[in-house]
Amino acid sequence: MKVLYIEASPRKERSASIEVANAFLDALRAENPDTQIDVLDLWAHQLPEFDGPTLQAKYAGLEGVERTPAQQAAWEAINVMGDRIKAVDLLLFAIPMWNWGIPYKLKHLIDFVSQKDVLFTFDERGLNGLLTNHRAVCIYARGIAYGADSELASWDQQRPFMNTWLTSVGVPTIDTLLVEKTLLGPDVDVQARDAAKKAAQALAKTIARC
Repeated sequence: MKVLYIEASPRKERSASIEVANAFLDALRAENPDTQIDVLDLWAHQLPEFDGPTLQAKYAGLEGVERTPAQQAAWEAINVMGDRIKAVDLLLFAIPMWNWGIPYKLKHLIDFVSQKDVLFTFDERGLNGLLTNHRAVCIYARGIAYGADSELASWDQQRPFMNTWLTSVGVPTIDTLLVEKTLLGPDVDVQARDAAKKAAQALAKTIARC
């Protein structure tokens, strides 16, 4: 199994989402020592800007116009990242909630790589995702509870956004792990992390045996 682990939290050793992701990966490796893990730390990897030349390259492709050398170079960076995503079986995301949504670094990655003929095509049928052989595991860390039984469930723009995007690029199976209430004191934080890590380990074992 090949895994691309996308780390969207800058807190590192203090991060709840990273702690749960590490538990998942440890359990996955324990079940399958041959698992290959590619780590994409969005705070260490400098993504190119989706700027003028890149946008021009996008529309040149959509219009069937030959790209200039500068546009082609910009587009090649997108293809490289797209190939990195397409090369794996499992996408693992460690995602803290920022202002009810996802960190801007993760949004940058999604905006950068979600392009026609990279992660999807479209025709008279509509949008056709290309990641149909992938599975995704999303670990969401939240300071308070935004689950289905919470009064604030409708405020959650984190999980719905990721589900929409992953579905749009063709991922058929999306697993969700929540670690909530991390801001309600150290005892609650530890309990939440421990429960999420146990769920992550169980999920990893299930996936490894598929």
